Amino acid sequence: MALLQVEAAGEAARRAAQPAKTSFAIGFLTGYEMDWLPAVMEMLRTELPSTEVVIHSQDSPDLAAGLMRGKIDLAFLRPEKQAPGLIFKLLRKDPLIVLMPRDHALASRSSIRPQDIAGETFIGVSATRAPTLKAVIDDYARRTGIGLKADHQAENIAMAISMVASTRGVSLLPLYIQNLLPKTVVSRPIQGAPPMVDLVIGYNEANASPLLKFILSKVDELKFRVSKNDAR
Repeated sequence: MALLQVEAAGEAARRAAQPAKTSFAIGFLTGYEMDWLPAVMEMLRTELPSTEVVIHSQDSPDLAAGLMRGKIDLAFLRPEKQAPGLIFKLLRKDPLIVLMPRDHALASRSSIRPQDIAGETFIGVSATRAPTLKAVIDDYARRTGIGLKADHQAENIAMAISMVASTRGVSLLPLYIQNLLPKTVVSRPIQGAPPMVDLVIGYNEANASPLLKFILSKVDELKFRVSKNDAR
């Protein structure tokens, strides 16, 4: 913890030594920038002449580490448990959907029963790279009584989609993944109450950035902007 504080202090000093243009770093769990970045930039449009906005697209644990070290000011991520000093505010809960090859037998259905997933080659997610999502999937398997032992494990979203296409397996991933699918992979909702995963906005409680304070004061507006775009 002391080392992280030293790193954060050093990062703050480095930025202060470059006063000509304020730098503000925003991190996104890969794929979520498609939904949230336009709304954030629109909100910051009056600040942009004097602010350099740096965008990071990473796994959630890496984003949390960046926040703790002072290298990222604000991140859209999962509520990571091993993240001392960070504050998370819920943005929304995303349902998980079933991914499968376009010509898979289950693709002819409008929705998928939980028990149907259990009989297929299953593409799981990494406990290291996506611990929160893996915990949600494991909890759903326990609650529904289905066996979801991963036949293959994906380290990131791109790898999961590729594995679905190449192994002809299925996977459970958050709804926003629909934005990233190639034509060879399709998604279907799960019948009944689907598993849900939290998307939060996270920041370091020691970060005194006025721009951070401004965005945090506009979280409700930010959520409204994105929901309005989703409805179109």
